[in-house]
Amino acid sequence: KERGVYKTTDGGQTWSKILYINDTTGCADLVMDPSNPNKLIAAMWQFRRTPWDMTSGGEGSGLHITIDGGKTWKQLTSKDGLPEGKLGRIGIAFSRSMPSRVYAKVEATKNALYKSDDGGFTWTMVNNNPAQVSDRPFYYQEIYVDPVNENRIYDVHSTITFSEDGGKSFSTLIPYSGIHPDHHAWWINPNDGNHIIEGNDGGIGISRDRGKNWVFDEKIPVGQFYHINADNEVPYNVMGGMQDNGSWHGPAYTWISGGIKNYYWDNVGGGDGFDVSPDPEDNSWVYSMSQGGSIGKRNWRTGESWYIKPTELDPEQKFRWNWNSGFAQDPFDKKTIYYGSQFVHKSIDKGASWDIISPDLTTNDSVKIAAFQNTGGLTLDITGAETHCTILAIAPSQKERGVIWVGTDDGNVQLTKDGGKTWQSFRGKIPGMPLGCWIPQIQTSRHNAGEAFVVANDYRRGDFKPYIFRTTDYGRTWTRMIDDNKVNGYALCVIQDPVEPNLVFVGTEHGLWISFDNGNSFEQWKNGYPSVSTYDMTIQEREADLVIGTFGRAIWIFDDIRPFRKAAANNGKEFEKTITVFPAPDAYQAEYKPAPGYDWSTYGLWDADNRRRGAAVSFFINKPEKETGKEKIKKEQPTAINTRRGGNSKKDTSTVHIYNEKNELIRTLRWNVDTGFNRMYWGMEEKGVRQPGRPKPQPGANEPGGLQVLPGTYKMTITYAGDTDSTFITVKDDPRLGNKNDIKIAQRKLYDRIEESSMKLTEGLDRLDEAEDVCEKIQAQLKGLEGKETDSLKKQTGKIVKDIKELKESITGKTDSRQGIVRNLFEVTALSQIGLARRNIFSKMIKPGPQEERLVVNAEKAVAEAIKNINEFFDDKWKSYRQLSENTRVNLFKDYTPIQ
Repeated sequence: KERGVYKTTDGGQTWSKILYINDTTGCADLVMDPSNPNKLIAAMWQFRRTPWDMTSGGEGSGLHITIDGGKTWKQLTSKDGLPEGKLGRIGIAFSRSMPSRVYAKVEATKNALYKSDDGGFTWTMVNNNPAQVSDRPFYYQEIYVDPVNENRIYDVHSTITFSEDGGKSFSTLIPYSGIHPDHHAWWINPNDGNHIIEGNDGGIGISRDRGKNWVFDEKIPVGQFYHINADNEVPYNVMGGMQDNGSWHGPAYTWISGGIKNYYWDNVGGGDGFDVSPDPEDNSWVYSMSQGGSIGKRNWRTGESWYIKPTELDPEQKFRWNWNSGFAQDPFDKKTIYYGSQFVHKSIDKGASWDIISPDLTTNDSVKIAAFQNTGGLTLDITGAETHCTILAIAPSQKERGVIWVGTDDGNVQLTKDGGKTWQSFRGKIPGMPLGCWIPQIQTSRHNAGEAFVVANDYRRGDFKPYIFRTTDYGRTWTRMIDDNKVNGYALCVIQDPVEPNLVFVGTEHGLWISFDNGNSFEQWKNGYPSVSTYDMTIQEREADLVIGTFGRAIWIFDDIRPFRKAAANNGKEFEKTITVFPAPDAYQAEYKPAPGYDWSTYGLWDADNRRRGAAVSFFINKPEKETGKEKIKKEQPTAINTRRGGNSKKDTSTVHIYNEKNELIRTLRWNVDTGFNRMYWGMEEKGVRQPGRPKPQPGANEPGGLQVLPGTYKMTITYAGDTDSTFITVKDDPRLGNKNDIKIAQRKLYDRIEESSMKLTEGLDRLDEAEDVCEKIQAQLKGLEGKETDSLKKQTGKIVKDIKELKESITGKTDSRQGIVRNLFEVTALSQIGLARRNIFSKMIKPGPQEERLVVNAEKAVAEAIKNINEFFDDKWKSYRQLSENTRVNLFKDYTPIQ
């Protein structure tokens, strides 16, 4: 009853149905006459699709025309030139330049292109060549007209074809070898027919020369992932299969400067990509699936590939493969994998050979099996997408060898506890599960051998409610874990945390949901994550990252779910404290290499967020209640994860202290905080010194950073609003480089001498800056005054200012006010000697040698000479100047003792 055409006259606030045929007929296309907004043509389409069949066409299909804005409609028939008999899907297009010209692609007993020259009231057939106008009408049936040439039309389907003669003949504009095939959207600039934007199964193409050349826009992350997985490399990789875009393997994060580029990814399979799983014995190899049971192994480093799909050894036996067949690896045997047709196939040699270890685990419904072999309706479309009575999910127990769960597309849940020798069916035995529903995923527990989570959905038959069922006793009893009171949208995936059993994640058609109480209640996670079809999830266990594959917004990674674990373990009590600091992930002192290719994403390259550098520490802030007069300000509600840096802010700032293994304070930081989850990043450096010539920091600013700490364990405390909590951070070497501690320690010893010299020089320059400031203030006081004493002081002040400038320039370098880039490349100063020595100490990962020692000695000598000159200045010229000033009753001076 919801089908039909609706109209609004108040901007979408209310709608009224203006055309209705029956409950199996909807509107496939609706076009408006560009010269008359009250004239519309509606293409009504009778269509029915089930998981095992689809039927396009019927008595309800046809064209309907209105000239009064939908108050009345006329159905066009064979008397008006349309084909006789049942019709299917119809696509319509008006010519903008000649509105009397209308085209229609009509699915019928004989598919054809029709044309009208009277605005759509009568029609003539212009082309019924099946090679030109009959490409899968149920999937694509759009046609478009050039904005200035009524005879130039574009047919949008698997490829793009065009006609210059009103549809009598067609030529290929975009072949399969052009931009991605399977085209579904088309826009022509009404003011420029050369400007075209088209949408296909691979993204968006843009042309400025009427389709001769195309630019693919890769900056729109709309990948549709069916499955997602991760390996255990460092950094680890993620992998998954996309709708009609193959299977891919790429980095979760990189130790490369900048973001993650598309060309960092390797294609590991074609077609519709589905499950991709790493070989646990060699991460260079992955198992990769595509539609209809195709499965291979590919080495993503070398490109070597094997095709390992099980084959029928008995000619009388035929396997039925789902479009998205079930696959699993054995948790106890790294060489054993499972694959599902209507049977469970097992390989103990990574796919080189297979055995069947189950009977047909589906309903083996002969009616449905016959139906999908003749699916389509008026135009057959037997691609294998409707193959039914197949296995969708295989889930071996992670706790008990030989326990395997299986889910099918016709509603069966099966269990073996003896490796496939015997099977138990739960059909009709799971309370609340719709009979015959889809079982896309089963997850087993890492905590309880008898526990499993069964995801069911039935939206393909019109039931959009969420279903996830749970057993803890091998299926003897079941509970429905979610319903539409707990989450929104039909269920697609579930995962229980492998460390904390109370933490459960659920993906639905409308987003991500989290339970901190073992599935008793759920809340949607919206902070930074879209309400998108959340198709699959995995947890990278070493790094505790939640990796998500979405259907429409590509891949998302939640770095570090340890905070969720701690909250779930304590029933959410962590959220009641003023501050809670969570366990921190290991931090690597990684070397970053420059990005290959272009450095700037303005060239059109996609640049995904890379993991932020530094040691990440998460904490939760609950701002305390405040009294304001008689009013009590309540605690604010949590917001998105805050990652703001600290600085000068006096409001909502935490104080961070970092201690080494000897419990010595090595770093103090300030970090801005918000109510809710916060994450700060420590650069793994200890406290440094302010370098010579740098301005003094503002009050509340962070202290300067120094050297990178040595690998080890460090304690971090965070204090907010008088409360303190702490965690420990393990700092590790870059695993690619090995342990370099002996080198780092030797470098640090030399560097400490440089820092000691730097501190002395900084103090000396600070004194000169202060002296300069005193002179400026004296000059301001003397302004307008006359007299012998003041005139003498004015003259002496100018001279002392010049002396200070010359002394500073001898230390830091002369200033050059000439226009342009001016450098004295051969000037040698104490400051340049410090910089040269510092750079050379760390210019290579080897122990410092005589060269580095010589440079440090040079710097020390230069600094000693500079300090000597500064001390002499203050002991001589400055002392005399001070005496003169004090005699003139001007006293802004500080007492200085010589710098040692």
